[in-house]
Amino acid sequence: MLSSQGCPAEDGAGGAARRPALLTEFVGDDPSALVFTGPKGGAIWRGNFRKLTTWTKKVADLDLSGLHLHDLRHTGKTKAARSGVSTRDLMARMGHDSVRAAIIYQHATTEADARIAATLEAELVADDDDQADDDDGADGALDPVG
Repeated sequence: MLSSQGCPAEDGAGGAARRPALLTEFVGDDPSALVFTGPKGGAIWRGNFRKLTTWTKKVADLDLSGLHLHDLRHTGKTKAARSGVSTRDLMARMGHDSVRAAIIYQHATTEADARIAATLEAELVADDDDQADDDDGADGALDPVG
């Protein structure tokens, strides 16, 4: 069963997983609240999801034909992966037992590559500044190429 954030109702450590605050507007403060519920307020299982939620009509009304529930899960998990947390943390959040399953959502992006390059640059500059203050000579100092 999925909680209101579209991931397991537990955080992988036995506690309730936190959901984005934005969903509180739709499901209230209860961490076990469901986004999609059946006629009596209970969980909807995969076999009757489309029928009970009138998914196809709602997707068509929003001019999003072809959108599947799994697309929402994939988007949420991809955005979670972009948060920069470890693969182990993502696995707990997503309810995955394998690194392989979690890594699917960690797409390489130009944004991530730019962050890596900026971090490396900052580290190198900091190391160069630290060495400039040393009285040990030029050993290990970075020299510009060319």
